Amino acid sequence: MCDTCGCNLTPGNRHLVGPGGKHALTASGQAAVEVLTGLLSENDRQAAHNRAHFDARGVLAVNLMSSPGAGKTSLLEATIDALGDSLGIAVIEGDLETENDAERIRAKGVTAIQIATGSACHLDAHMVHEALHRLDLSGIDLLFVENVGNLVCPASFDLGHHRNVTLLSVPEGDDKPAKYPVMFRAADLVLLTKADLLPVLDDFGPERAERQLRELASPAPFLPLSTRRATDTLAPWLDWLRTELAAQRERLARGATARPALQPEGALLHGGHAGHLHAAPDPHPGQQPTQQDVESAPGQRQGDDHRGYDKGPGQGRHGHIYSEHRASR
Repeated sequence: MCDTCGCNLTPGNRHLVGPGGKHALTASGQAAVEVLTGLLSENDRQAAHNRAHFDARGVLAVNLMSSPGAGKTSLLEATIDALGDSLGIAVIEGDLETENDAERIRAKGVTAIQIATGSACHLDAHMVHEALHRLDLSGIDLLFVENVGNLVCPASFDLGHHRNVTLLSVPEGDDKPAKYPVMFRAADLVLLTKADLLPVLDDFGPERAERQLRELASPAPFLPLSTRRATDTLAPWLDWLRTELAAQRERLARGATARPALQPEGALLHGGHAGHLHAAPDPHPGQQPTQQDVESAPGQRQGDDHRGYDKGPGQGRHGHIYSEHRASR
């Protein structure tokens, strides 16, 4: 787990960093919990900047989250095959190590930026910002962020993206929404992947998985699909992407944008305080956003130009390793 985001705090050890705890203060005398809360607030500010950058270029940014091996990269490959000729697609890949997934995307003729997080179990807005310095969004309609495989931490961090998509694969079992409620409450869409295995793994009940999702008060669509067989099941997913892209462009035309559904429970898990939502600051205090739409403040900075920015041989200022490959179809 991460040493900086606070996800190594648990109900069992939180007393150690609380008032009077053995590790309540950092070496500089600052309250440890305040440090973690400050990091989360800085993440939110960076996320707002990232989102402004996407909005200024008309890009819909989609965060893909799941456990390891649920099929995120396979889904991206199939999506590129289906939409790559009609829409501009780019991908940011997050893994602790290797460029395996990025290389698979590049083989499809799509630009992929790999972030090697080291020990970090999720991406954050600063890592994504570093990647944007190496990603030209000209001509891009859809940016997919394939987050680190993890059903806990990624749900709590705003990257500056617009929508969360959570994958649940059939081999994982149908009880995951109940076991990992923060992740599934954060989903704007849930994809049941590897659905072609349902006849073999007949102990998985799609209706049970969806019922547990609804018991979390989640209205997210629940779509079974397969990227290997019965590829016609991809159609609802592709339609969802087209609809979300059109809706985002309509929002942008009226000066609004979209934010993902992020969870206050996740903030508590990561050292934040109750009620702290990992979402971009509302530029119109007092207004209630509708359906995760937020208005852009007049004169709001719309993102700097990240093209051509060079930090040196692939290392960002936060110590994460980035690799770049620009591909053309």
